[in-house]
Amino acid sequence: MRPNSPLTLALTLTLTTACAVDQFQTDDDFGEPPNSETFDPDDGGDWSGSSSTTEEGDAGDGDGDEGPAECDDANKRCEHEFSLPDMSYASVELIGDFAADGWTNGETMSLDGETWRVVTGVPWDTPVEYKFRINGGEGYIPDPNNPNSVDDGFGGLNSVLDATTCEDWDCDPGNIGDFDWRDAVIYFVFVDRFYNGDMSNDGPIGVEAPADWQGGDWAGVMAKIDEGYFDDLGVNCLWLSVPLDNTQASGAGIDGHQYSAYHGYWPQNFDQTEEHFGTLEELQALVELAHAHDIKVLFDYAMNHAHSSAPVYAQNPDWFWPNDNGQGGNCVCGEGCAWDGADGRRCWFTPYLPDFNFTNAAARDFSVGNAMQWIADTGVDGFRLDAVKHIEDQWLLDLRARVSAEVEPLTGEHFYMVGETFTGDQDLINYYVNSSMLDGQFDFPLRMELANKLIMRNGAMSDLAAFMDGNDDYYGAGIMSTFIGNHDIPRIIHLAEDQPVWASEWTDGKDLAWDNISLPDNVAPFERVALGFTLILTTPGAPLIYYGDEVGMAGAGDPDNRRFMQWAGYSAGQDLLLDHVMTLNAIRAEQPALRRGDRTTLSADADTFVYEMSLGSDSVYVAINRADATRTAGGLPGGSYQDLLTGDILAGPSVELGARTSVVLRPE
Repeated sequence: MRPNSPLTLALTLTLTTACAVDQFQTDDDFGEPPNSETFDPDDGGDWSGSSSTTEEGDAGDGDGDEGPAECDDANKRCEHEFSLPDMSYASVELIGDFAADGWTNGETMSLDGETWRVVTGVPWDTPVEYKFRINGGEGYIPDPNNPNSVDDGFGGLNSVLDATTCEDWDCDPGNIGDFDWRDAVIYFVFVDRFYNGDMSNDGPIGVEAPADWQGGDWAGVMAKIDEGYFDDLGVNCLWLSVPLDNTQASGAGIDGHQYSAYHGYWPQNFDQTEEHFGTLEELQALVELAHAHDIKVLFDYAMNHAHSSAPVYAQNPDWFWPNDNGQGGNCVCGEGCAWDGADGRRCWFTPYLPDFNFTNAAARDFSVGNAMQWIADTGVDGFRLDAVKHIEDQWLLDLRARVSAEVEPLTGEHFYMVGETFTGDQDLINYYVNSSMLDGQFDFPLRMELANKLIMRNGAMSDLAAFMDGNDDYYGAGIMSTFIGNHDIPRIIHLAEDQPVWASEWTDGKDLAWDNISLPDNVAPFERVALGFTLILTTPGAPLIYYGDEVGMAGAGDPDNRRFMQWAGYSAGQDLLLDHVMTLNAIRAEQPALRRGDRTTLSADADTFVYEMSLGSDSVYVAINRADATRTAGGLPGGSYQDLLTGDILAGPSVELGARTSVVLRPE
């Protein structure tokens, strides 16, 4: 890699100089993000006073006569003491929505004489629902000294603390810098299949066309940035395929077909760029151009393995697990070794992908150092980290520590790291979401539930609502990435067909992967996909759009779900879907409650789902009808609303929704 890039020099000088290029200077057009010192994914219930820093001429930190630190109202916290008379309890915890994960991770109260007490921060000018958890969950009671209460939805009551402000607030640790990752809308640019901007770097290796290099490159991505495609779509973050140089060799897939490394997951030379994509200078130019459009960039980083032709494997075989299960067989995942647990951390994905042994400190230092070098050389804003459950925890701990110490102080921005753990196990996904590892992960459990109930129309929408009620706060203050499609599952449009092509939302679609499956010829499937986008674009997280899903591209399993991007010739259904996604993204950008607020289910039945997104005194209401006929959806407060999707004026407490439609309602 080029040794004299700005951030490389800065890191070499041990943080003594600031980055001199404007690729790190961004202006956020998506609301007013917090201005606090640092984002901590598991901070939600562990508020401990101000952690803001003060520049000369700024307000003070809340001590002495300087006044409280300045920060967004959304990040201001007021101290409040909660108390409960003792009734011979062994332990008492305060639980509630005073923090993002406050209902699951409560505040431990201390016994002071005959009263249990705790002082904690409550959000600025926002009502707080709460109750007390007694003896570790043996019982739950509202506050006997507070007459304000609401139904908790389980036959009991939550106490309500009225909205409060204060003269001496503290600033809850938020997002370092000017960009709040809760405001991100991510677009996965599968580079080889996106747009061919430079035919001179094309180079198929001779395998079947769907599995060969097809010409997409960084020049093509830049052309689309310049063209304004992402601006018009409403996207402010790009996830790019792995930029590392991959092997030129082919490899056998599990289906017996030969594949090239067009996907980027077979790294060979870790310190070089993929020649089919472009040069380091082009990648640097891409990041800089994206930043000029207020677009962040994530690199896909594959740290689990190398290709067998990689020099690092030949030179350091002890840095890799042997392909040996110790019982006379191989340790390929799903063959001689299991995909999960200890086996999962040492198994080889294929016989030609040696698996790094990150219990070896030298191997770990090499890999983490390589990741750091890519940050230094390009100014990238974050990583999408592949196959997290297949590596040792220490790799993530080391990378996060180095990024926090060496990158963020220079850039003044939080470096977002989102992981991929392909599983329905919420606890396993949540394990990695904390301030020492990942900011968030892709929410596979939510995607699968959404696909099953909303897109495929199995079960009832009330089942989806119940799942989301439990999932909303499952990952604490982590910024999860929600999605309806990605590169490892069939295109969502086929689950949305009148008769879904597959019976399971978890299918890999490999049974039809080479059949060039057709696009539906009616509008209904596109309307159903539009409903899926309504849900993920009106709820918190960093929603992901897989390239082509905004126009409902066709495709079964890999490689059919990785066709070249369709840029013209859209059907009526495709036009409808694209317009819907663009409109939703514009609404999301204008309504902070949709991306930073709290969600409350208002009603749900067989086919409809109504919820409120609230942030402070602002509320936006969303109603979805999956049925193939008109339905009435209730639960709204009475009053007049504007549907932000159409501009129509509607009145609560119920609305009529046409077949396969949704509304996003703002009180008039």
